This record gives sequence, C-alpha cells and structure tokens, in this order.
Amino acid sequence: MEAVDVARRFGLGGAAILSDGPVARGKQGVVWRLDTTEGRWAVKVPFHPSTENEVRPAAAFQEAAHAAGVPTPQVRRTAEGQVFATVEDNQVRLYEWVDLQTPDSRLDPELVGAVVAAIHRVHVPALGPPDPWSQEPVGADRWDELIGQLRAARAPFAGRLADLRDELVALESWIEPPAMLQTCHRDLWADNVLPTAAGGVCVIDWEDSGPADPSQELGCVLFEFARTDPGRARALTSAYRRAGGPAAVSRRGHFSMLIAQLGHITEIAATDWLEPNTRSPDRADSAAWISEVFDEPHTRDLLNTMLRWVRAG
Repeated sequence: MEAVDVARRFGLGGAAILSDGPVARGKQGVVWRLDTTEGRWAVKVPFHPSTENEVRPAAAFQEAAHAAGVPTPQVRRTAEGQVFATVEDNQVRLYEWVDLQTPDSRLDPELVGAVVAAIHRVHVPALGPPDPWSQEPVGADRWDELIGQLRAARAPFAGRLADLRDELVALESWIEPPAMLQTCHRDLWADNVLPTAAGGVCVIDWEDSGPADPSQELGCVLFEFARTDPGRARALTSAYRRAGGPAAVSRRGHFSMLIAQLGHITEIAATDWLEPNTRSPDRADSAAWISEVFDEPHTRDLLNTMLRWVRAG
C-alpha cells in the first residue's frame, strides 16, 4: 500500500508517510499509521471486505456520536464521501489518530458510566433486526459438539470448557428479546473503551454498531468494568444516571447481550483453536482469547450479586 495513494483517495495533504507495518492488530483487521501535512490518521484494513451499504449506518452513528461530544475518533471519508476506498486491492478506511493506551478494565467507573450514557443519548435510526451475535444462545447441543471436538483434538482447555458447560447453558436461559431498540455500539469491552495519553478515554471500533437494547449493553459494561467490586458497580451506574443515560440494569434479562456475546466469543475462540485463521493465526492466540472467559467467568452467582449491588445503589 502506497501512502500517497491512500492520502489522495481521502483528500489529505502531501508528504504522506505510512508506518513500516501495522501498529495494531485486532480480530477484524489491522491498523496502520499515516502521517500527512494535514495530521496523523489511523488506516484500518479489515480482514474481510464489506460493502459501502453495510458500513454506512455504523459510520453515521459514530459521526453523530462525535458531533455530540462523545470521545471517539472522527471518521475521515474519501474525497467522494465514501467510507471505504480500495487501494492496491486493499479495502481501507480512515480515522483521526488518537494516542491510545493499553486496555484497562479498572478505568475510573464514573468516567466510563458518563461516556456510555453519552453514547446512549445519541439517536440515529435503528435499521434492521438485532444481531444474533448479541441475542442468540449458542445452545446445549452446540456446546456438547464443541467439547467433543476439543477433547478429540486434545485441546488443553477442553476440560475447563466441559466444567463450565452447565453454567453456560443455564445462563442462556436468562436471554430475553430486547425491550427497547436503539442504535448502540454493541462492543463496549475494555479493548474499545481505552485510556488516552492525554487523559480521559476514547471509544473506538464502532463497526459492529446497530440495533440493541441499551439496558442490555449497560449490563455488558457493568460486568466488564466492575466485576467483583460493588463500589465500582454502584459508581458506574450512578454516573450513568447522572449523565442522563436512559437505561438501567434491573433484572437478569439485562445481561442477555453479555451472555450471548461471551458465549459466541468462547465458541469462536475454540473453533479458531481447531482451525487457525486470519483472526487467530495460531493456537496460542485462541487459547489466550478463550482463557479470558475461564479466568473470570460470568456465573449466575456473580451476575445475581451484581444485580443486588446496583438495586441497592
């Protein structure tokens, strides 16, 4: 990929310089840094191409959030107003560069609560149905099939997944349809709500945005940034309410997105271990990914306890 070609397609200044290689890698793609006379930019190259129509609603949501003051990188469109450009057979998109620090689930909970409330106050049309990734269970049959495949392949974590199987199936009985739908980020894990070098936080990776229940998204955020700490749970939800957030975590069904997403993440990580691919190129990546669920499982006991904390608060 030539820096000058990327800069030209996105209407940027001259003296374009692209980093020697990707500066970040995620499960969906890689990021390069581009320096031009108009500033520094993040060049995102996805592993799997999408159409302009597929990405337009999520890009519009991020742009609306940025305009409303949510701390997020500004989307840079091409000179023709498109989200994507094709450069030397690479589909690329650009964002304002932000100096980000490493993920930290111990971020100031009041700051996290206020930022999530700001996102939930942004309203753009919620187009299409909710994503099955955030709503559908993996199911007992699939868990059993996967455990059998992992045992046959001698996966080092097969026993841990087998031990957790009944808990995962029981949790999936809590999943309920969204009670209200609006466009949400749908990926507010610590990997995407990041501290910045300048202080504060920045919300990235809006590509999975779409229709969801904000209370169910808040359930994900509560688990990710509070876990076993009642003080953090209460601080986060109190800050969310003070900042005008429209949602609340008040019943088990509000953990539906959490249960569905962590179930599918576990399933995908295990599948990637069986068949490495661009998302997880070697088995060590997959084993590390799935261990996140094993090391701090989202059990019924923990989620019921979190409910008591926030109700008391």
